[in-house]
Amino acid sequence: MENLFYALGRTSRSIPRVWGYLTILAPRNLLYVRSNFLFGSRWMIRFSTEILFKPVSFRLFGVKCDHEDSKPLENELLNNLLTMGVDVDMAKKRQPGVFNRTGINEQDLKMFLLSKGASNEVIASIISRYPRALTRTTENLSKRWDLWRTIMTSDLEILNILERSPESFFRSNNNVNLENNIKFLSSFGLTRKCLCRLLTNASRTFSNSLDLNKQMIEFLQEVCLSLGHRDPVDFVRKIIFKNPFILIQSTKRVKANIKFLQSTFNLNNEELLALIRGPGAEILDLSNDCAKRNYTNVKEKLFSLGCTEQEVQKFVLSYPEVIFLGEKKFNDKIDCLTEEKISISQIIENPRILDSSISTLKSRIKELVDAGYDLSTSNITLLSWSQKRYKAKLKKLNTG
Repeated sequence: MENLFYALGRTSRSIPRVWGYLTILAPRNLLYVRSNFLFGSRWMIRFSTEILFKPVSFRLFGVKCDHEDSKPLENELLNNLLTMGVDVDMAKKRQPGVFNRTGINEQDLKMFLLSKGASNEVIASIISRYPRALTRTTENLSKRWDLWRTIMTSDLEILNILERSPESFFRSNNNVNLENNIKFLSSFGLTRKCLCRLLTNASRTFSNSLDLNKQMIEFLQEVCLSLGHRDPVDFVRKIIFKNPFILIQSTKRVKANIKFLQSTFNLNNEELLALIRGPGAEILDLSNDCAKRNYTNVKEKLFSLGCTEQEVQKFVLSYPEVIFLGEKKFNDKIDCLTEEKISISQIIENPRILDSSISTLKSRIKELVDAGYDLSTSNITLLSWSQKRYKAKLKKLNTG
């Protein structure tokens, strides 16, 4: 009988329907029907043909109908977004799942952001880069905005962050967690300026669970006390201010980097404290493998130029940011400078020149040489000056 149902209905959904036809048309001859079907009876062929081609209203395809019903809604949404100036292709590529959801009201989002002072261009840019913003309700957005305003001084400040990084505001819709984190970090002594910096640069801090943020802060306090410092609150505040990304890292990573710094540079407790709450704070959230690899490269490169172990350590401790430079970038910058007769001792004494990009170094070196400036004997710090200050100096050299 299953073969009969398969032949007639081609789908399990048709079985109850076909059975109904059979019981109505031939209730007492089902065995005869099956027999005729198996042996190729013409009557059975006519009978099955009549059933298959007879107009029926019960052959509904639930999934297909749902899809067809959603198509007009999706097309309407896409048309509305295009009218708003949204880059739909970009939005679909970044978060395609958003366009399969129901309950999206792009007009509510638009009106909310307009009420806060956003332009149509900014709104389109936000949705293009972070379409998940479309899934947030007006009520949720209003509450979240009010919480942000407890830190930010104006709506314009928030809009500037949204324009630069829409994910920071729309990534989470858990306003209770946001509120709890703000209260906790404020009670811990972080100033409004510091909280503002966290929201601006490391907004994921406020998407962390409250327990996760507590865990990191408690760990940093333990580090402080283990190194002999008696003001753990001040210690943590300084680290967070120097490195706003610290709270979105794992304690395992931070612990490994502290150990790396202490063992590599043979620092005592006081020296280590000064480093990690000062210029070395940013290293704490770097991948430990990356930190070790980059330091090894710096050491080998400087050794090849005649530096001693002591000079290398002095250089890195005075400029910990060098640990963030990958092998190629660091080597290329050093080569660019030494090829122009700038000595390695000059570089070690003025490490900030490595803040400049390769293209900036090359163009400035050429301009200074053309102006008659002798980099081998003169001050090289102007290679890292601001553009305005550098141009003023270059103009003076050319007219002097």
